[in-house]
Amino acid sequence: MELKRLLPVFVMVVILGIIMRISLLVTFAIMLFIVLSLATWWMFHSLDGVTYRRHPFYRRAFPGEKFPLRIEIENRKLLPITWLRVQDPWPKAIGPEQDDLLAPTHIPDQGLLTNVFSLRWYERAKRSYSLKFRKRGMYSVGPVRLESGDLFGLFDRSEEKDPVELLTVFPELLKFRDLLLPAEDPFGDRHSRRRLYEDLNQPIGVRDYQPEDSFRQVHWPATAHTGQLQAKVYQPVSANIMVVCLNVATFARHWEGTNPELLEHVIKIAATLVTKGIEDGYRVGLIANGCLAHADQPFRIPPGRSPKQLASLLEALAGVTPVVTGPFETFLIKQVPRIPYGATLLIITSVTKPELFEALIQLKVHGRHITLLSFANDPPQQIPGVRMFHTPFKSVTID
Repeated sequence: MELKRLLPVFVMVVILGIIMRISLLVTFAIMLFIVLSLATWWMFHSLDGVTYRRHPFYRRAFPGEKFPLRIEIENRKLLPITWLRVQDPWPKAIGPEQDDLLAPTHIPDQGLLTNVFSLRWYERAKRSYSLKFRKRGMYSVGPVRLESGDLFGLFDRSEEKDPVELLTVFPELLKFRDLLLPAEDPFGDRHSRRRLYEDLNQPIGVRDYQPEDSFRQVHWPATAHTGQLQAKVYQPVSANIMVVCLNVATFARHWEGTNPELLEHVIKIAATLVTKGIEDGYRVGLIANGCLAHADQPFRIPPGRSPKQLASLLEALAGVTPVVTGPFETFLIKQVPRIPYGATLLIITSVTKPELFEALIQLKVHGRHITLLSFANDPPQQIPGVRMFHTPFKSVTID
């Protein structure tokens, strides 16, 4: 673009030199035009065939862990690169162990990992760092910004390149004994883990009515056909299932804001419990009324015990944000019908409103096994048949 605007000037200088018979002026104009043309062409092609790759040793880790990072930059063309500046935006929460390696930016929690290279044709350069995972969350790294130019330093060019990497920091796991749950029966109903329960949502047949049957089990159409009371037969399911129900709200009215320290605490509790559940052989699931990072909907992970289940549960907890989608008790009532019958509901909350206890009573009437872990200041209201553990949260203050 600059060269096109200067072209008429060069032509005029050449014509003027010819008219005035000043050969030096003509030679200077032609040489300058050649240099600028070469510099412009070099600048336009300087970033062609340039690749940038990040190779973190792990993409998921726990807070405090350190892992190596290798960065590779390659020039895949015959044209050498006299200078190349690489600026890679990195969240400080997962940045290099040496804090001064990140240049400051206008974003408080983000810095720039800057490198300068000089690459010959088809040359590859590497840089190595030590990453430190500092804080729970899901973090995007990139896109990287590449800047280069011609060999004379007259023009420069920049562009952004993908890919954007996603690195995850799991919640910190607490010592299970610090949760003060009974060691012999931490989740409740351990004595009946191998028993079978009937899923009231899955009738599979009918049989003669027995005196111990509930009146709600009566199958009225079959009774009308046979002239004798008939009862529904339900699908038997195993009780070796645990679903952690996490209340992300830290105030009675979720629109009042959030207490970050308290939110992190209940997330750590949830992470510790799902880990313990998997270790004890439970099929573990997770629901929460909060949004994941880069999403605007609450999430649900069905119960499972596959080798990848624990990683999925911890990754979901890593991405939990303070955004609350609605009242926890309403969310709980809507989600429970999708949870297998006979599962133990492990409810974690720092807010105990009367509406929550009404929801728990309703769930208990329908035969749900419930354990409530409350971290509110006031002890929870006792409900017959619902196991409750109350541990008021105490914030840590540093003098």
